[in-house]
Amino acid sequence: MTKGLFITLEGGEGAGKSTQLAYVRQRIESAGIPLQVTREPGGTPLAEQIRELLLDHREETMAADTELLLMFAARAQHLATLIRPALARGEWVLCDRFTDATYAYQGGGRGIDFTRIGVLEDWVQGELRPDLTLLLDLPVEVGMARAGQRGALDRFEREQRDFFERVRAAYLARAAQEPQRFRIIDAAQDIAAVQRQIDAALAPLLEQSGVGA
Repeated sequence: MTKGLFITLEGGEGAGKSTQLAYVRQRIESAGIPLQVTREPGGTPLAEQIRELLLDHREETMAADTELLLMFAARAQHLATLIRPALARGEWVLCDRFTDATYAYQGGGRGIDFTRIGVLEDWVQGELRPDLTLLLDLPVEVGMARAGQRGALDRFEREQRDFFERVRAAYLARAAQEPQRFRIIDAAQDIAAVQRQIDAALAPLLEQSGVGA
């Protein structure tokens, strides 16, 4: 059986990930490809409980290392329970954020050394990496303005602008390091223009699957 493909969707606050995740899902499912759609942190009942710990506001300040380890704890469960089994069955997996978000938020945002994150990445994931990562990129001020219109903000969304500038810089640095995996999508454009960029990024994978674009 052919191993499935692993596609991740990344981006900062207000980049339109929810809208575009639904679009990518529609494009893949309409091609008749079996698909699992999931998210991080989360994706399984236990990992979703860890997500609540990470996103909820609490009186006790969470240490950066605690945050990092919880992210990888949730990821380990997610990989073992959902992602690896689905790929082994030949299904595609579409994930709203993955380890690139850890490099961006805990590395860029919190200032944790990337080499430390890399040790955990290798330990938890082995050689598994996404086949394609769509990075929805837009100026921080635009994203924050969009996110502010969505209602209550979680623990990460309440960070200041300089935090999100570091997150964006880390994402773009990751994309520059792995241009064969990343496709940078200009998320500041209108939805139709964003989706044309996504179509162009997905087309080679859909063609390789034998269904065409």
